[in-house]
Amino acid sequence: MDVYNAVINAMSGFLYQPWFVPVFLLVGGLVLTIRSKFVQGRLLKEAIRAIKEKPKNADGVSSFGALMLSTASRVGTGNIIGVAFAICAGGPGAVFWMWVTAIIGGASAFVESTLAQIYKRKRPDGTFYGGPAFYMQHALKQRWLGVIFAVIIILTYAVGYNMLASYNLQSTFAAFSFYDATITPVVIGIILAVLFGIIVIGGVKRLVKVTGLLVPIMGVLYVIVAIIAMIMNADKLGPMFGMIFESAFDFKAIFGGFAGSCIMNGIKRGLYSNEAGMGSAPNAAANADVSHPVKQGLVQMLSVFIDTLIICSATAFMCLSSGFAAESTMDGATYVQGSLAETFGAFGPIFIAVAMCLFAFTTLIGNYSYCEGCLAFIIKKTPSKAMVLVFRIIASVLVFVGAIASAGTVWNTADVLQGLMVVINIPVILILMGPAMKALKDYTKQRKEGKDPHFVASEAGIKEDGLDCWK
Repeated sequence: MDVYNAVINAMSGFLYQPWFVPVFLLVGGLVLTIRSKFVQGRLLKEAIRAIKEKPKNADGVSSFGALMLSTASRVGTGNIIGVAFAICAGGPGAVFWMWVTAIIGGASAFVESTLAQIYKRKRPDGTFYGGPAFYMQHALKQRWLGVIFAVIIILTYAVGYNMLASYNLQSTFAAFSFYDATITPVVIGIILAVLFGIIVIGGVKRLVKVTGLLVPIMGVLYVIVAIIAMIMNADKLGPMFGMIFESAFDFKAIFGGFAGSCIMNGIKRGLYSNEAGMGSAPNAAANADVSHPVKQGLVQMLSVFIDTLIICSATAFMCLSSGFAAESTMDGATYVQGSLAETFGAFGPIFIAVAMCLFAFTTLIGNYSYCEGCLAFIIKKTPSKAMVLVFRIIASVLVFVGAIASAGTVWNTADVLQGLMVVINIPVILILMGPAMKALKDYTKQRKEGKDPHFVASEAGIKEDGLDCWK
């Protein structure tokens, strides 16, 4: 483990140099924002409208279903522990840079999910599948790159993110007197692994149903509690916003130690939370049965905003308005629990533990949903029942391992793997943004004509070579 941690630390230090992953995310997002004429603001109302679209096929996945599946992955432990960890490590200004990452990343999320829709594939039963690996193969004509990306997705979600979700959940129970550092993580890990194993055997349809039920409920409850906390701490809201902006633009402190600055922590935890530009959500977006690819691009763009601008902000405001001081030596769970205990007393830590159970569970399910499709892409066929069973058992075991692993190991593993996804996916969507922009132009043209947009690739000026749908 010492050797593994040394390698992972070195890789993380390299990937998160100012000129690498941060530049890919921010510059790539800015380029797409300009090319799309600020689609994330201009068509925000359209994004809300697109959620309501029903699938044409009775067995198809709706826009809302695909949104909930991707949001289940995005909205998770990163919204609570990740945000708190960013504040402890980088200061309150990290919250501002999380917002920046989300707003700019909205354009990246739009383009990658629109591309996933354009180049999606159709099953014999009429349902759809796809994602970045498929647009790398069929649009970029580089299957080898798609295979590498598919492998990294499996490692990121089944290993990195699911281990981290499991660890973050068990760490929130450290605030309670019954917590035993030797026994409690093992017990929680076993319970999580068993529940996860039961659910994934049900397949994608059950995943959509479970996440579709839990995600809106937990998200709304969490925001309501955050609003109550802000009302109770109303006198501290002014100083709180002052801290956020003062810390965000304290450039002397930032460039004195960039690796641990609010900018870097905001980018890292913003990426971990909303995943914009990583190429994860397009795997869910491709499943949607919609009349125009742009509709799902807009829906996934909205998911980024829901995740960061609403859920992450809720955590940040609850913590920062409480008056409980964050220290760089604290882990995220300690800071969250202390902040809510300051505001709500004994109810605070209990609420966070319950919220984390829901957030972590839906995160585990949403994360795993990306993996089997990538496995099928790698082997060029539907995996056998035996292979899928083994794959699911391994994924369940990793959930248990995450609960008993160390904080440094799970955080650094997740950071490295998500960084690798970014440095592959962002250049690809910049190269392929042409078809996405043509689809966007076609969509806005039809909307101006008063139509419910329906997409035909050739009419939008997109070559049909490499397409399985939209001909």
